[in-house]
Parts: sequence; structure tokens; C-alpha cells
Amino acid sequence: VQLVESGGGLVQPGGSLKLSCVASGFTFSDSWMSWVRQAPGKGLEWVTSIAPDGGRAEYADSVNGRFAVSRDNAENTVVLQMNSLKSEDAARYYCARAKLTGYVPPQLTRGQGTQVTVSS
Repeated sequence: VQLVESGGGLVQPGGSLKLSCVASGFTFSDSWMSWVRQAPGKGLEWVTSIAPDGGRAEYADSVNGRFAVSRDNAENTVVLQMNSLKSEDAARYYCARAKLTGYVPPQLTRGQGTQVTVSS
């Protein structure tokens, strides 16, 4: 399993960012994919999960209505569009081959992550 995230950066509160994750080493089109994040000094927090066919997605309450997840199975890519960013969204974001609905196991296999900083 290889997961490579990109797209992080510095954004002002209220701004937007789009994160991407390219996956390889497994059958992407058969896999639920998730985004999780980790802020400094905190544990892993589930953000969103998307079904293998992209027809269903679930979001943490903290991002519901502001973030949108999508996937392109032809490109083995999952994308997280983040809008109306808040300071509390600042974290390192990871994608993972997993179906999550809250609890994130510390040993979750994930990529190297991409850093999102929200600051004016």
C-alpha cells in the first residue's frame, strides 16, 4: 500500500484548499478511502470516508457542509476539497485505505501526510 498526499499549504481563515491522494499497491476501486488529520499534540481525527464507487460519503460533524470528498478510480486518486477553513482545521492531513466512522486506530496505515496551516 502506498499513499501520497499533496496540496497542503498556508491559507487564511475562510479560504479553501484542495488535497489529493494518489494510491497504489492495492485495488483502489474496491476500497473505501478516508481522510484523517492530526493537529500538534493531538490524536488522529477522522475527517471523511468515501465508498469504493464514490456514491456515498460520510463526514465528521466538524467538517460537514464545508468539506467535500471525491474520487477518480481511473486515476487512483481521492480528493478532499476544503472550504471555509477555520483555525481548528489546521493539521497534518492523511489519506488511508479504510472505512472509518469516528475512531481512528493509532496504527492506521497512511501516507506521509500534507500540512494544512490556517492563519491570517
